[in-house]
Amino acid sequence: MANSAQAKKRARQAEKHRRHNSSLRSKMRTYMKKVVQAIESGNKEEATAAYVVAVPAIDGLVGKGLIHKNKAARHKSRLNAHIKALAA
Repeated sequence: MANSAQAKKRARQAEKHRRHNSSLRSKMRTYMKKVVQAIESGNKEEATAAYVVAVPAIDGLVGKGLIHKNKAARHKSRLNAHIKALAA
């Protein structure tokens, strides 16, 4: 447990950042779920539109350091591959 005033403040800040980062991660997952739902419905136009919205959200988390760039690339690549497979 934090004893000094400085340590107490850092604990408060860490909790505030944790809640904020958690909400950003949740938002990213929601965008990805919307793409997956559009893919499962078989609607390529809707899936593409959802993907276009999801990509900046995913990339934004990379810029903030919340997810690794390779993880972002993996998610984008897999979603895009599923969308391309709809045309076949």
